[in-house]
Amino acid sequence: MEMLKKNPAWKGRKGPVVLAILDGVGYGQYPEGDAVADAKMPWLDSLTAKNPHTKLKAHGKAVGLPSDDDMGNSEVGHNAMGCGRVFSQGAALVSQSIASGAIFAGRAWKEIAGNVKTSGGTLHFLGLFSDGNVHSHLDHLKALVTQAKKEGIKRVRIHILFDGRDVGETSALDYLDPFEDFLKSLGSPEFDVKIASGGGRMWITMDRYGADWSMVARGWETHVAGRARQFSSAREAVETYRKEIPGIIDQDLKEFVVAEKGVPVGPIQDGDSVIYFNFRGDRALEITSAFEDDSFSKFDRVPRPQVCYAGMMEYDGDAHVPKRYLVSPPAIDRTLGEYLAGAKVRTLAISETQKYGHVTYFFNGNRTGKFDETLEEYVEIKSDVVPFEQRPWMKCADIADKVIEALSSGKYDFIRLNFPNGDMVGHTGIYPAVVCSMEALDLQLGRIARACADAGGVLLITADHGNSDDMYEHNKKDGSVARKSDGTPKAKTSHSLNPVPCILYDPAFQGEYDQEALREGLGISSIAATCIDLLGYIPPADYDPSVLKKP
Repeated sequence: MEMLKKNPAWKGRKGPVVLAILDGVGYGQYPEGDAVADAKMPWLDSLTAKNPHTKLKAHGKAVGLPSDDDMGNSEVGHNAMGCGRVFSQGAALVSQSIASGAIFAGRAWKEIAGNVKTSGGTLHFLGLFSDGNVHSHLDHLKALVTQAKKEGIKRVRIHILFDGRDVGETSALDYLDPFEDFLKSLGSPEFDVKIASGGGRMWITMDRYGADWSMVARGWETHVAGRARQFSSAREAVETYRKEIPGIIDQDLKEFVVAEKGVPVGPIQDGDSVIYFNFRGDRALEITSAFEDDSFSKFDRVPRPQVCYAGMMEYDGDAHVPKRYLVSPPAIDRTLGEYLAGAKVRTLAISETQKYGHVTYFFNGNRTGKFDETLEEYVEIKSDVVPFEQRPWMKCADIADKVIEALSSGKYDFIRLNFPNGDMVGHTGIYPAVVCSMEALDLQLGRIARACADAGGVLLITADHGNSDDMYEHNKKDGSVARKSDGTPKAKTSHSLNPVPCILYDPAFQGEYDQEALREGLGISSIAATCIDLLGYIPPADYDPSVLKKP
């Protein structure tokens, strides 16, 4: 890898470059439901009004997703910002592999299918049950089930995790009913296929970063042991929980197993094969560990069946997790972090647990660990294990404390941080909490801006995708707010397709670029080259262009 070259035209700054990623904060399209616009955010407003700024694309093809109808997400967003180029991402790679047939010609699929053919066991599919295209897509699941029948596999069971986060908050039956019809069309005396268990994604199975292992334990009890409340169908489970728990949304639905005459139809047993069909890694690592790791202490895995396990993709390229996967992830190289380590730039990366992996692992191109232990420091502030709407400020003050301390220390040349509020609270769909989260964030952004000015540094503000800027469902034809039967707005818990901010606060500006305006029409992949510019180096020729307009 070539080394970065110094830019002789850059006059330098006394302090560091600070990249502040406001997770889930975009520019809303609609006046109603834009919690960012509704919140009192004097610091963000002032920084925007008084400094060069632009809008960046953070969804669809701009971050490597199949189409511009696809929402961006934190994983691909941090990949794009950290690697400076656009790589085809999980959803696109899986779709391409299915279309070409490569997924079924690979070693992992052959081992998965061959195992159950030999053992006479069951092939299980476990994953997020929606077409949100952030962690998974139902079309991928359908293709896998269809291929299983084509190859003569006799018995398939499906364990579904309801979404309500990347899709409508109470859309479970909109996916469940057509899927049950799909299974009926495939089923036959020679092909026994059923939904076996499930629950909401924020209640079972899909924890990340070790925030709440009890979620994974509940998932294990449900999917593997078949120990959960029994229902005759997944639909009955959804309808029952909605009646019993008024206002519950899909991501919080309680666990269930489908049973016939009191016997679960599909616990995971010795000799079975299991495919975790999510392609995104952060919420796949813990359940994968439960299936694969011999040394495991997070909860009691009784029973622990001997199965052939595979993930849709490799979830951790450094640790090579899982051991078996159907589709290879993008090979991301020459990231911003690697270049900066080569240039001896002293770096701090910081967030709380919910986004710590994004500002480290994903930002570094799906790479675990540091490029240079002597130059890099990573700080994780433990997230509260409570519903985000109950503490919408999250840990933004703690993050700001550490960043301000780092600014005054003079130890770092580059600081990157992630404030998770706009995304994590945005996913709750609770509007007042989201407004509160934005106002709390703004207070801390102001503190960092003041400290950055005092240190003689540069503050670059952006986001990985939108969310809190689009909190209501809108009718596609006229843009009006979709409403519930009681007249209240229908909450939207998924990410938005909106652009995100790019604001440059450079109090010690010395004329190296046009301070009147930043370049337009770019994506968040341009953040990497921008940071390299601001650090006084020349970006790699194949990086997407910096937002700075050069004189």
